[in-house]
Amino acid sequence: MLLNYSQTGHGPNVVLIHGLFGSLDNLNVIAKALSEHFTVTNVDLRNHGHSFHDETMDYPTMANDIVSLMDHLDISHAHLVGHSMGGKVAMQVAMLTQQRVDKLVVLDIAPVTYHARHDAIISALNAVSNSTQLQSRSDADKLMAANIDEPGVRQFLLKSLAKNSENKFEWRFNLAVISANYDKIISNINETHSCLCDTLFIKGNDSDYVLPEHKEAIMKIFPNARAKVIHGAGHWLHAQKPQAVNRSIIDFLQ
Repeated sequence: MLLNYSQTGHGPNVVLIHGLFGSLDNLNVIAKALSEHFTVTNVDLRNHGHSFHDETMDYPTMANDIVSLMDHLDISHAHLVGHSMGGKVAMQVAMLTQQRVDKLVVLDIAPVTYHARHDAIISALNAVSNSTQLQSRSDADKLMAANIDEPGVRQFLLKSLAKNSENKFEWRFNLAVISANYDKIISNINETHSCLCDTLFIKGNDSDYVLPEHKEAIMKIFPNARAKVIHGAGHWLHAQKPQAVNRSIIDFLQ
């Protein structure tokens, strides 16, 4: 099965990979900027967006989904740009098929195992799924507010709430499978060697996803890595500071 994708622009190939609970729409702000210089393939990962649902969800499998799509589109090699979980997928692609990756851009994630940090979000998502009184996105927002304080996080999640064929609201992402595989999602990639491709880690200054203590793990796996810090941004750096993030990506890729 192939991932859902969209393509824009012309020039060297770039593949964009979104994060957990997201979809290709999340990276449209990057896709639009890059499409002036590159052919951009923006994907929905498995169990997200309009892509297929499947019980298996680990980094080697998700990386192979990307490689299969590249094969289908006759993309022999490309730059990869991934945010959060998508950044780990991009790193795993580079680990498995380094020759297919020109340059690698990782947005606000490190090649390490994280502690669980989505318990409140998963509880909020389940509250919406289990509700029998849901009439609107506003109703869903009120339900989620009991677990999620930040309106911006709720609005991000609500982008994946859609009506099904029975005119009932449901999440586009496969919440049950994501929850069942959550330990794999927060785990590290399957690292077997060092990847020598040129790599840029872009961190939001206000985010705690990439920390000084992660530098050793990064340089061990990606010895040709460099770092860029976006001030005034957190984990959703591309939404908060799109011009700075886009300029950093374009300058690095060109």
